[in-house]
This record gives sequence, structure tokens and C-alpha cells, in this order.
Amino acid sequence: MDPHTSLLFEGCATALMTPFKDGKVDFPAFETILQLQIDADIDALVVTGTTGESSTLTDREKRDLYTTAVRAVRSSGKKIPVIAGTGSNNTARAVELSRMAEAVGCDGLLVVTPYYNKASQEGLVAHFSSIVNAVSIPAILYHVPSRTGCTLTVDTCKKLSAHPRIVGLKDATGQIGYSARIAAACGDSLPLYSGNDDMVTPILALGGHGVISVVSNLLPETMVRLCRAWREKDTQTAAALQSHILPLCDALFCEVNPIPVKCAMALKGLCQNELRLPLNTASTELESRLRLLLSTYGINAI
Repeated sequence: MDPHTSLLFEGCATALMTPFKDGKVDFPAFETILQLQIDADIDALVVTGTTGESSTLTDREKRDLYTTAVRAVRSSGKKIPVIAGTGSNNTARAVELSRMAEAVGCDGLLVVTPYYNKASQEGLVAHFSSIVNAVSIPAILYHVPSRTGCTLTVDTCKKLSAHPRIVGLKDATGQIGYSARIAAACGDSLPLYSGNDDMVTPILALGGHGVISVVSNLLPETMVRLCRAWREKDTQTAAALQSHILPLCDALFCEVNPIPVKCAMALKGLCQNELRLPLNTASTELESRLRLLLSTYGINAI
């Protein structure tokens, strides 16, 4: 490991969905979901990321979600990092959210590339540097050009990897060639995490350190085992588990995330199937597909 880089986590972090009920955040359901993750010995928790519908949450809701997650982990006595999604296309707002997350006890940040503005590479360096310079907790960069319209080049990643509080890249490009180039250029100075559940083992094979997972909302134990099997050099088990989850990966991304996973979690009885506009609920076809699929993973849909 590069001497300036300290891993925020290794293994599986769950990109938590945010449950709603009657238009408000359903905190009792969120606490239940948190406890299930903690009981599964998840390696980290990501609150208010893409899967958490961050773009339609108020600052008050975000703060309360951060606080609830931090409190749940501390009460458990386990050392599970709570990572707050604080990205914005407004740098000043991202700084404000990041400071708020730090103030309530979050262990790290997940910061997406600014969307819509489509900043230059120099602008991206200035953007991320401004955020991490404003706090004392580490940050993982989040690269998902299919949603943001913004691309981090390999050279930009290498520049940002020199910052002592930038401790990872969530690579959700779905392009293994890009991942390989990042790994070759940055090595352990920018720990690599898969942002796609169907690419966990390929990223690990490149020297990656884990996944920020949607599937682990439903199957936390499976995703934890997959990552730990790889770390223990049991590549056969890791590969088998990767193959095992592929049908669920396909279903959870056949409509816009988090529409499918929220439907699946509702079928599991853990939340209401309620999203905030402009996201709508899953199609009847997808709901039927998920109901059948969940049974193959030992989950009895209600």
C-alpha cells in the first residue's frame, strides 16, 4: 500500500437504498435495514449515494440519515465505516454536505463527479481538491459517466491520487480496460472499487479492494463472502459466487437504479415500494420477474 494511502474499507460496502413512507424518509425501516447489514458483518455502509436517491433528499434528511447510520454502527460495537454520499455539481454545496457528514461522525465520503456542468479535467481536480481540503476525513471518488456525462481521465485520477485524503475510486464505468489503465497508472495510491456488481471479481483481479454494491442490499452475506473468498485466495469460490449473483445483477439494472432494488426490498418486506419523482415504481413485468427470481436466492417475497 502506498504510504500516504490508508484504506477506508476492504471488501463489500452496501450502497444503501433510502426507504420512504407517505412521502417521508421511513427511519424505522432504515434502522431495520441497517441492523440486517450490521448483522451480516458488512465491511462498510454508504448512505445517500445514487441508490439512496440522494438527489431528491433534503439536507435535513441527509443529516438525519448520516446520524442514524453512525448511531447504529456505534451501538453495535463493530468497526464498520459509514461513508456519506456528498457529491454535487455545485462545489460549495458538496463542501457543505461533506462538513456536515464529518460533524455527525461519518468516517468518509463518496464524492461523485459533477454532473450537467461537464467540468474540464482541470476543473475536476480543483473541485475534488476543494472538497477534501475542507474536511479531515477521507474521500472515495465516484466515476459514473453514464449518469453524469462527466469523465475522469487516467491522468486526472493519477493527479488526484497524490492527495492524502483521496483514498479510492469507485469505478462504475463498466469498462474493464479503463479499470486496468487506472490500476496500472495509480496502483495502491488510488485503491480501486467496483461500482458494478457484475464486475467484482475482474476488479479484484486487477488489484482492486472491493465493491460498492447494490446487490448487497438483498444479499449482504453473499457479497461479503465473495470478497473475503478472494482475499483468502479462494478464487474458485469467489468466481462461483460472482456467477451466482449475475441473474440478480441483470434484474437490478434492467430499469434505472434504484427502481428495481427498491421493488425487491419491498417484496422482501423491508420497506414500501415508494420512490420520489422523477423516479417511478418498477413495471409490473419487472415486479413479477423479481418475485420469481428472489425465490431462487431463498428469499420469500410477500
